Amino acid sequence: MSLHQWRWIPNALTFMRIVLIVPFAGALLSGSYRVALVIFVVAAITDGFDGFLARHFNWRSRFGAIADPLADKALLITAYLMLTITSVLPIWLFLLVLGRDLLIVSGALAYHYGIGRFDMQPSIPGKLNTLIQILVVLAIIILLAGLPMQPWVREVGILLVAGSAVVSGGHYVLVWGLRAWRAKRS
Repeated sequence: MSLHQWRWIPNALTFMRIVLIVPFAGALLSGSYRVALVIFVVAAITDGFDGFLARHFNWRSRFGAIADPLADKALLITAYLMLTITSVLPIWLFLLVLGRDLLIVSGALAYHYGIGRFDMQPSIPGKLNTLIQILVVLAIIILLAGLPMQPWVREVGILLVAGSAVVSGGHYVLVWGLRAWRAKRS
């Protein structure tokens, strides 16, 4: 059996992460934080593993290029939504996180249909924002699960997520706004 026949594995792992969103949301909503933590860790491991397989064996696909970041974003948005619904996080933070993502997606669509082809490349501030969002959710779930974690992580995490969302969102608007302006002028 050749390695080429196994190239479906990264996409299957991405699909598995998408399926895990429902039990993850349910666990957060019901206060089963240890279950939510296990699901979150499994999702993180499968994300890393499918990325490794796709890069190492060149098992990349158009589906994976689109579905993988969407699965990651859906899991994060779900975490922030459930933690907001259960009053762990303030609603303004969820609206800021969601608003940033919607701003980027709507800007990308406007660029694509109004200017030309749009190939989204995550920026350094965007990658840092995602990392901060993941670490803050992880720390808060660990705290809520009753595992060793400093209680100040919630307040500091809220500030870090808010700050990185504003900075990275502003960066995307600035960079792609300048690209659109230059493209229209030429």
